[in-house]
Amino acid sequence: MKKLSIALVVFMMGCTSIPEDVTPVDNFRLEKYLGKWYEIARLDHSFERGLSQVTAEYSLRDDGGVRVLNRGYSAKDDSRKEAEGKAYFVKKPDQGYLKVSFFGPFYGSYIVFELDENYQYSLVSGPDKSYLWILARRPEIGEDLKNTLTAKAAAAGFDTSKLIFVDHDKSLASQPH
Repeated sequence: MKKLSIALVVFMMGCTSIPEDVTPVDNFRLEKYLGKWYEIARLDHSFERGLSQVTAEYSLRDDGGVRVLNRGYSAKDDSRKEAEGKAYFVKKPDQGYLKVSFFGPFYGSYIVFELDENYQYSLVSGPDKSYLWILARRPEIGEDLKNTLTAKAAAAGFDTSKLIFVDHDKSLASQPH
């Protein structure tokens, strides 16, 4: 947990900028985005390295922000990792452009730049093109959708050849969920 938190601090010290060729979605509805998302794929970073079964849960905070709870399983340590953060809209609440912090006053961009109308999958960027996540409401998505989302990320300039596709096989973990 401590290692995960320290690594997240380094990420959050980045900034809240928007990478070139990435445009936050408009008509974003937070109430539809709240809930549990499964990480389908990501670009590698130390704070998630080696984790499988990665999820993110979003809920409302009393101060109007968003509670972010990230969880994953480390087979190497045979343990669950968890990090809790907070997020706030950067400009307006109907744009998928937030800033997120897992520690103190340091924030990094959380940019939803692709989102289906039913809020079943999304593409999310950080402050630069080394941060990319494909998220979905289920732990698995079809190959066609996976290919479509990967192509959209590539068209925006992300190096999708380096995507790590996340294993959600719960039999890997010896600990209960």
